Amino acid sequence: MILAIDQGTTGTTCLVVDDELHVQRRGHAELPQHFPRPGWVEHDPEEIWQSVLAAAGRAGLDGVDRVAITNQRETTLLWDRATGRPVAPAIVWQDRRTAARCRELDPDLIRERTGLVPDPYFSATKLEWLLREHGRAGLAFGTVDTWLVWKLTGGDVHVTDVTNASRTMLASLDTLDWDDELLALFAVDRALLPRIVRSDEQVGEGELLGTRLSVRGIAGDQQAALFGQGCHRAGEGKATYGTGTFVLVHTGDDASPPPHGLLKTAAADGYALEGAVLVSGAALQWLRDGLGVLADAAESEALARSVDSTGGVVFVPALTGLGSPWWDADARGLVAGITRGTTRAHLVRAALEAIAHQVADVVDALPDPPAVLRADGGATANAFLMQFQSDLLGIPVEVAAERETTALGAAALAAGHGARVGVGAVYEPELSRDAALAQRQAWLTALNRSRT
Repeated sequence: MILAIDQGTTGTTCLVVDDELHVQRRGHAELPQHFPRPGWVEHDPEEIWQSVLAAAGRAGLDGVDRVAITNQRETTLLWDRATGRPVAPAIVWQDRRTAARCRELDPDLIRERTGLVPDPYFSATKLEWLLREHGRAGLAFGTVDTWLVWKLTGGDVHVTDVTNASRTMLASLDTLDWDDELLALFAVDRALLPRIVRSDEQVGEGELLGTRLSVRGIAGDQQAALFGQGCHRAGEGKATYGTGTFVLVHTGDDASPPPHGLLKTAAADGYALEGAVLVSGAALQWLRDGLGVLADAAESEALARSVDSTGGVVFVPALTGLGSPWWDADARGLVAGITRGTTRAHLVRAALEAIAHQVADVVDALPDPPAVLRADGGATANAFLMQFQSDLLGIPVEVAAERETTALGAAALAAGHGARVGVGAVYEPELSRDAALAQRQAWLTALNRSRT
């Protein structure tokens, strides 16, 4: 059996699955984030590893002989090769401390070479910052997958897969190898870097909680979800709704630069166009933890349904800037249309609608939108959100029966086949196109006010 580790931004989930991808057991452990300054988001690398140990222990390793990894992408770690100790906190993908540096970069070079845009989201400027502050001889760089493989193998294996490498802003999308010009641009010594491997490659033997395991199957979380959703052909696409929402559409073997506003990324079995929405579920978390409007995110659906509309309220959750297709690191969130009659239900409904609008922004930017959007992630349990998403897009939304599609995608890579997760629910458009377009126009008007 396979242990699939899904190491995410707020926690780690481990699934024990058989070779037919049936889930036998599961475990979860939360992972704290740290916010030392405005715009800074960090993890303790050892807390990442401890969350893996805790989740794996809760899932149990009886009968497990392989381990697969999927992970939050772009988050950047630096550690001492000799001791294995981190030299600084991990800089999380949400961190914005390098926004000024990104404004200095040539967007055409970055887009043509990497398929990305100059944004603090990606690893290169984070690593540049870490090296400037903590650089010395004998260090190793990695994203979270690299760190976990290093820990599993006791430092014997230093690798990353093609999907994670393609998110660093240091790799050529065409060759899927580290790019010397980009390494020079960010003052990164090649000796720091992990070896790049295929997503389905067996990379070594490791040990977890006293059990010897082969390490096979590594992919960034969004590419793992694309694989798990059975999107293997050009034009097939999915959206994963989590802390952010990420829309990926497979492009086959087409590695050409993306249209402006979108990203091109390595998939586990080819390439994909991607739109990255930076704040989705995080908006509900903010309403809960920052404002106290929600006791639990799960009550958002009932609150949204308790009112007929948002009452004219539009919430643009640019809490860490705007991602695709706008890429405005300095945009700030706003709530428009508040009146004396506005209630918390209107605000919660506006937050859910904002998640769907941001996905629609990405789909509108695609040269060839998918005929069906396959959906997964925690927020797909919210039927109001999924129906509103279908209404805005004017296409069916198919929700995966198993929400942990990212972990199952990694397990499929370890198993050596691409079985698709089953469909649990299908939402068909119910709103007229005129009404949907009116909603879109109101959203875009508010969004433009949030931009710099």
